[in-house]
Amino acid sequence: MHTLICGSLAFDTIMVFKDQFKNHILPDQIHKLSVAFYVPEMRREFGGTAGNIAYNLQLLEGKPLIMATVGEDFSSYTAWLNSNKLNIAHIKTIPNSFTAQAFITTDLDDNQITAFHPGAMIESHQNSVKDTKDVSLAVIAPDGREGMFLHAQECFEADIAFLFDPGQGLPMFNGEELLQFIDMATYLAVNDYEAQVLQDKTGLSLDELAKKVTALIVTLGANGSHIYADGQRFDVPCVEANDVVDPTGCGDAYRAGLLYGIASGWDWQTCGRLASTMGAIKIASRGGQNHKPTRAEIEYIYSQALVNEVAIAEKLANTI
Repeated sequence: MHTLICGSLAFDTIMVFKDQFKNHILPDQIHKLSVAFYVPEMRREFGGTAGNIAYNLQLLEGKPLIMATVGEDFSSYTAWLNSNKLNIAHIKTIPNSFTAQAFITTDLDDNQITAFHPGAMIESHQNSVKDTKDVSLAVIAPDGREGMFLHAQECFEADIAFLFDPGQGLPMFNGEELLQFIDMATYLAVNDYEAQVLQDKTGLSLDELAKKVTALIVTLGANGSHIYADGQRFDVPCVEANDVVDPTGCGDAYRAGLLYGIASGWDWQTCGRLASTMGAIKIASRGGQNHKPTRAEIEYIYSQALVNEVAIAEKLANTI
């Protein structure tokens, strides 16, 4: 059975400005801002929520099935997906459009100025979950607004359990609309900032939101994650990374690990540990799809993290 990945496919063009924005943006002149940044460093990455999640799930030898809309400029991404043996049967090309693209300029303080062109992503409703086969689990990740609604409704009507991951798409929906998603979803995943936005928009606390789904997952970056399920909160520690290079796509890697664990029927602590392992592996490389661990390497990193977790717990117990 497949895990359906509904979300965006995008090109990320990342440029580095070898200075600080604050040295070139005059606070009293913002009302007529006109600046140009010299960026000798630039790279183009394959990205988008669906692409990143599917890539990581494939590393785990899961069965991701991408559902997304792209533009006529997608050929290089198609070649990349094919080279990684990812199923592209439900990637639809929209004529006379560009693939979604983010243009990101980063300064030496890691401040970012981003321009995002949604392109073909806003036509995601042209794809239908009804056209898929052998799907037992899905994720509704940031995508076109109409498409997110449609795919959530179709999963719900088809009795396909799905993880609602609103992410950057949160601003598109009001509190009532978000509650509609949550009432249909089986699982809900947000980071700590998004968790606060979700509470503000819906007027519900995390405990109240958790009661609406089988599990609510809140990621906390370097502080690990919390999983609210079975009437309790599971605290999942962060897995230490070999290097901290680029956080881009870490949340997507985490979600891939989570989906793999859910599809495998694992308990929540185990799901969370694998998810944290995938995030730690990803953060050690640039971009969302440039890390290339084997399944055996992932298993080793997971097992070592578990050993360290047990050792820390025993040490704490002995000091009490």
